[in-house]
Amino acid sequence: MSYFLRVESLSVKTAQQVLVDPVSFTLAKGTPLTILGETGAGKSLIAAALTGTLPKELVAKGQIYLHDRAVSESELQQMWGRKIALLPQEPWLALDPIMPAHQQIEEVHTLVNQAPASTAKNRAQSALESMNLSHAKQKYPFQLSGGMAQRVAYLCATQAGGELLLADEPTKGLDRAHCDIVGDMLAEHAKQGALITITHDIELAQRLGGDMIVMKQGEVVESGIAHEILANPKSEYAKALIESSPNHWPKRASASSGQPLVSIENLSLRRNQTTLFDKVSLRVDEGEVVGIYGQSGCGKTSLADAVLGLLTPSSGEIVFHQTVGVGQKLKLYQDPPSAFATHVTLNQLLNDLQQIHSFDEAEIAPLMRLLKLDLGLLQRTPRQISGGELQRFAILRALLMKPKLLIADEPTSRLDPITAAETLQLLTSLATERQCSVIIIGHDEEALRKLCDKVINLHQYSLETLSHKVAITPVST
Repeated sequence: MSYFLRVESLSVKTAQQVLVDPVSFTLAKGTPLTILGETGAGKSLIAAALTGTLPKELVAKGQIYLHDRAVSESELQQMWGRKIALLPQEPWLALDPIMPAHQQIEEVHTLVNQAPASTAKNRAQSALESMNLSHAKQKYPFQLSGGMAQRVAYLCATQAGGELLLADEPTKGLDRAHCDIVGDMLAEHAKQGALITITHDIELAQRLGGDMIVMKQGEVVESGIAHEILANPKSEYAKALIESSPNHWPKRASASSGQPLVSIENLSLRRNQTTLFDKVSLRVDEGEVVGIYGQSGCGKTSLADAVLGLLTPSSGEIVFHQTVGVGQKLKLYQDPPSAFATHVTLNQLLNDLQQIHSFDEAEIAPLMRLLKLDLGLLQRTPRQISGGELQRFAILRALLMKPKLLIADEPTSRLDPITAAETLQLLTSLATERQCSVIIIGHDEEALRKLCDKVINLHQYSLETLSHKVAITPVST
């Protein structure tokens, strides 16, 4: 049988260490391949090896065949765009920060497809419409939400028509509705060409089907037909990955005191001449966990910033029923690297915090153990640890402050599913033990329903939805 791609004994090494043990697989047109595993499993290194984009300090061994012809790293690089396309994991790093979205897509058509400017403009507009991004065409990457940036990156990656698409965590940061849109587009690409998807999104893996490789710490622990693995995993690790899906989580018991902490009354908010939401009303009680979800760009983060006093609402009011001192209403940011000084150690960051807001240093070690953080990480800078470790350190730093209100904006977006499930359940447990109210902003409605006392869909408060007379009553669990 002739395969589009055949990989034999591909490994990735440094001078001292093997990062990815030899892996072999084949890829046929119409049969997508999903590489499933946690952060650090080596999935993205395989993608980099297949595209010839490994860092200079890493070396790939083994052989890669395209259409039964062996290809070198330099040949792989020459195939970028037309033959091989990569959808990167970090869209903000992949997009040009000083170019609006429509121009980035147009550039693919003019530079790679050699299309005239008018044709490139029309194709870019059609592409943006297909992902519900017409309103964002003039926006720069820093003005896009995480989900919006990822969709723009997807369009840039696919406009040149590369036969082989490597999608690295393509649904990270997207709400479920747009996850399904991206999943359908990836499935359609697999029918026309070839697809390798790197993910820890179980629902996406189920949607795509085809073949699957499950990896852990650079090793293949299981491989075969995707639906068979997902239905009846043989390895303990694959079982743990599947069980980390919110569908398998227990429902959290409420710890609300019934005493109101903050009330939001008929709140409306505009940004850049656009009304994000209108007439939102919500009460958060002491020790209560409230979930807010909705499509990317509907104003979830803006609502959180308004509650924290960082944004002024257009109308309505926010009333705190208890005294909330400095440092007692906090936010866990969606992008942790932007929340830390990069050139000092984590230990120094905690020391600096201690100088401003006194906390019990004896709590550091036990909290780090609960959050699966090695104490040795305190001697490193934020740049020297993974994004997932930094996100858990952000949770540690917030809990040390003993806040009365903690707003968690996609707090596990950088974590693998097993650690994400444990971290979210631990976050809500530790916070509510201390009668801290928590507002969790997320895209996964099922996860929020399992964790929260109350869940609302903020998209129901958009003017577009209100004009269609959709009910705006918050969804209670």
